[in-house]
Amino acid sequence: MRVRTTIPLSCDNVAALPDVTKRGHVIVGKNSDRPATESQPLVFNDGNSHAAGDPIELAYRDLPRTETTFATLGAAPYWCWGYELGINEHGVTIGNEAVFTKPLRRALDQARAGTHQEHGIIGMEYVRLGLERAETARAAVDVITDLLERYGQFGSAVAGESDEEGAYDNSYLLCDRDEAWILETAGTHWAAKRISSGTAAISNELSIRSRSTDRSRGLEERARAREWWSGDHPFDFARAYTDHETAAQVSRIRVQRSRELLRSMERTGEIDIGDCKRILRDHYEETFLDGPKFNAALPDFLTICMHSSPAEFTWGNTVSSVVFDLSPDGIDTMWWTPIPPCVGAYVPFYVDSGGVPDVVSRAGTAGRDLTAPPNVPRDDYAEGSYWWEFMALLELVKGDEHGSEFNRNQPIVRSVFDEVEDAFVIEAEAVEREAQELYAAGDPDAARTVLSSFSADCVSTVRRTIDRLTRMLGE
Repeated sequence: MRVRTTIPLSCDNVAALPDVTKRGHVIVGKNSDRPATESQPLVFNDGNSHAAGDPIELAYRDLPRTETTFATLGAAPYWCWGYELGINEHGVTIGNEAVFTKPLRRALDQARAGTHQEHGIIGMEYVRLGLERAETARAAVDVITDLLERYGQFGSAVAGESDEEGAYDNSYLLCDRDEAWILETAGTHWAAKRISSGTAAISNELSIRSRSTDRSRGLEERARAREWWSGDHPFDFARAYTDHETAAQVSRIRVQRSRELLRSMERTGEIDIGDCKRILRDHYEETFLDGPKFNAALPDFLTICMHSSPAEFTWGNTVSSVVFDLSPDGIDTMWWTPIPPCVGAYVPFYVDSGGVPDVVSRAGTAGRDLTAPPNVPRDDYAEGSYWWEFMALLELVKGDEHGSEFNRNQPIVRSVFDEVEDAFVIEAEAVEREAQELYAAGDPDAARTVLSSFSADCVSTVRRTIDRLTRMLGE
């Protein structure tokens, strides 16, 4: 039997609800951890009306369209129709996680034995489908679970990898301006839990245990039939469906670190976007792990802000990072950066703006060519790709694959980008107020122009800053 050598063991999602945030907003964060050279451009898709039944061509399946889809903004691997993270025009956000379950293990064993396994819809495609079709987080749970029960989710979701190497099941953190939902899946089965206050965090493990808000029909019965669960005590979804033969590695440490940081912030009742950025940039500094011992670019552990390891025990890098600020009576903001956020710069983007600058939507040499994962060509640096410009900066900051210059260069980059981000936060408040006034005055086109121009100006500022840092670090 072939043992999986490439296991996607990263990604982290966090959320803080209105009762514990500074302005009564919902704040959501996600780090998307993927292979280090898998560019993840930011993509806008407008809402549209369609002829019902027209096909959507996904990685493995064609899916009938709905008559109406909502506008969405998300970060998508260069080969993928779906998103790793995204937001829609109604303020719904979704981020996914790889999880490893007994149904997945069974499907992989059968595939290795030569038994054909029907391909399904991969997790990133479910993220975008939920955003395109749902006006609330609860409705997005329904969209994803209805499709999951019909189409399943088996198939590689890793560029260049076979099903046996790149398949995983998925969990999701779904939020809107009022609440959050955790949705965890195992094959075509699932459990969901509503979060109405406080904070939430998920990583690469099932977390819903004996208490769920909703679940698939026959969930417990199937576990008993497969002898994954027995006894009279309350049914434990995570215990029954987790594949204990796939090493959990340090997903537990990462999610507990997220929860620890959230709890300490929650006590103040004033969590803001800066706090969420702090979590997403964490490497276990000032903990009993005393990480990073050498530097973050020569990692000791899989950390929330993930960096590739020469020993290859990390899966790659955090290739994009996001903080969503969902306003109950204003404009929703997507603060996004490519690469590990400890070296990144969060820029404000808006689904309300009707688009994003072309430079942030460009991949590298492979382009945005939607391809089934096993056939995906390698992407590489290309001029005019915002993501690859950041990747080139990261490599310069590291110095070499062992990060010999990281400890010297990263504080310089962080200091410069912190000033840029702080200015963006102040400017964004004024820009968003102006856009709100234009919407209220019945001039949505002018409002969209204000928002899109601001994002474009911020991107230009960051690109100029990258050029300046490149010259500074190259001296």
